[in-house]
Amino acid sequence: MMTPHLRQAVRAALDRKALDLDVLELTGICSFTDYFLICTGTSTRHTQAICDAVVEELEKSGVSPTHVEGYARAEWILLDYLSFVVHIFSSQARLFYDLARLWKNAKRLAVEEAEL
Repeated sequence: MMTPHLRQAVRAALDRKALDLDVLELTGICSFTDYFLICTGTSTRHTQAICDAVVEELEKSGVSPTHVEGYARAEWILLDYLSFVVHIFSSQARLFYDLARLWKNAKRLAVEEAEL
């Protein structure tokens, strides 16, 4: 079951028209987080807009990322919220890094399970 903050992040990404949204549950197979939220943007500006929306939405609840990487280049933006990590990719970078394949043992949650 997703946390309320993870559901907020999913909603914010969807509101900014993020593509191919995946949520991977990593509980028990990953030592540094419980979930990955993976999505794709169509351009540099789009990936940055998705990132901005997630950060702004979670800040309304008093939650800020502990670490942000890749915002300027916007090929792969990473937002670390400790219990979950948001990965916002360009199409090309997502194919190259293929996190879903690397974490193939993770349970994939349907976005509907986010109880949006």
